[in-house]
Amino acid sequence: MKRFFNRSLILSSLLLFSMGVSFAATPAELYDDVWKIVSKKYYDPTNNSQDWEKWRYRYDNKLKTKEDAYVAIETMLSSLNDPYTRFLDPKEFSEETQSIKGSLKGIGTQIGIRDGELVIIAPLEDSPAERAGLLADDKILEINGESTKGISIDAAADKIRGEKGTTVTLLIQRKGVPNKTYSVVRDEIEVKSVSCKPPFETTKIPNDIQYIRLSSFISKNAASEIESILTNSSGMKGFIIDLRSNPGGLLTNAIYISDMLLKGGVIVSTVDRDNYKTTTRAHFQQVTDKPIVVLINKGSASASEILSGALKDNHRATIIGEQSFGKGLVQEINRLPDEAGMNITIQRYLTPSGRDINKKGITPDIVVELTKENVDAKDDVQLKKAIEILEKMTCLVQKSGI
Repeated sequence: MKRFFNRSLILSSLLLFSMGVSFAATPAELYDDVWKIVSKKYYDPTNNSQDWEKWRYRYDNKLKTKEDAYVAIETMLSSLNDPYTRFLDPKEFSEETQSIKGSLKGIGTQIGIRDGELVIIAPLEDSPAERAGLLADDKILEINGESTKGISIDAAADKIRGEKGTTVTLLIQRKGVPNKTYSVVRDEIEVKSVSCKPPFETTKIPNDIQYIRLSSFISKNAASEIESILTNSSGMKGFIIDLRSNPGGLLTNAIYISDMLLKGGVIVSTVDRDNYKTTTRAHFQQVTDKPIVVLINKGSASASEILSGALKDNHRATIIGEQSFGKGLVQEINRLPDEAGMNITIQRYLTPSGRDINKKGITPDIVVELTKENVDAKDDVQLKKAIEILEKMTCLVQKSGI
């Protein structure tokens, strides 16, 4: 079963699941299982230009406990220099599988590593992080007074997570303003997927334009909710789909929604370690052919980039906003012995035109930056531009008699 993945405090990723039955194993057997998985499945056949064989027997007769194996595995995986390939001890694996089911606890923000720095990809809608004022692209310099220099995603997540009602302090670096400490109270996060209300009530949406805000692809009902809106919007002349700060979710949702909006064409392709390419195409299940504008920003990642890339490359929508995050790698999650697990990068994905967007992102057709001053004034200049462009598009459609 293919999915995008959204962990409460972790970067969302495109995932495949390989969930076997857990069984007991010695520390050496656990270590060797991980070595074999990387040797067989890692998307880079050179394993980051290193001799992978040297790792297999490096810790022979040295792993006496599970904790020994955990440290050895983490050391081995870190040599790949891939923040998305990581070991999960039983506690972390349980938390990760629970978050896939939509049960999120923490402050409600996705984090990632960019150029060696810990950054916020996007706060979830109506989460403690959003209410505290955290924004996409914020750099986290300290967690509870401790530097994040050299920290891993998992280690950072462990420090940020905690019991509901407790507080975590984050020292944030934001472009153009002095560093600031934010105190955020942890909570249980309800993941909301689809809304027809813009983020600022001050922005007036014309009555004949349907605005759809998709904040996450994680809900199994997201695609059906979008379909319901599309099929019940016969009186609308066009659609604005807002994917800003949407970190990802289920792959099936990204494909189904793309299929609703495309009249044929490629949706996405994946390429594995053997350079084998698999292509997913639209199946002519288009629900609407009316004009579409899509909004993206720095917090739009993974599934959001699949949808916006599919619509852009098929010339189906105009993309407005800022460069997206650039998450173009596919992970597989594997269940290991003793309820542990690991995520491993097994593929990269390409947009319909064949573009590899990893660390690059989707480039908008029209670049519009939403500044701090805009946010403070509740002036959504990106949405205003989307309305302007959509009205021009619908005017052209009407004049052409389509």
